[in-house]
Amino acid sequence: MPYPEYICAPMREELTTVGFEELKTPEQVDQTIPNSKGTLLLVLNSVCGCAAGTARPGIKIALQGSKKPDKLATVFAGQDLEATAEARKFTMPYPPSSPSIALFKDGKLVHFIERHHIEGRSAEMIGEHLKETFEEYC
Repeated sequence: MPYPEYICAPMREELTTVGFEELKTPEQVDQTIPNSKGTLLLVLNSVCGCAAGTARPGIKIALQGSKKPDKLATVFAGQDLEATAEARKFTMPYPPSSPSIALFKDGKLVHFIERHHIEGRSAEMIGEHLKETFEEYC
């Protein structure tokens, strides 16, 4: 059963207010990821306080750097269930985890940050990791 929208809305807004497009259906995912040109940052957002609470601020820190992805998109695990399942097809061979962060270049996965790489790290550490990734791929 999905989380209620009133719980997820503020967590969604943390990303949409900085330019992330929400992908709420499998069709939106299929139109966006494989057809993306340049770089696409996909955030598999979640309610999880132990990891998502630092992931979203870390992502916002990274986007303040000089290099950033061409497109920003997000699905919400635990709420947009079908869209999240479809997005996870593009992050194979990594097992499902949320939150997680995927960087695609011309529709191909080039970097993936799993939940266990987010847990226990500060927003600043996540932001610096992403900035280094953007420098390499964007």
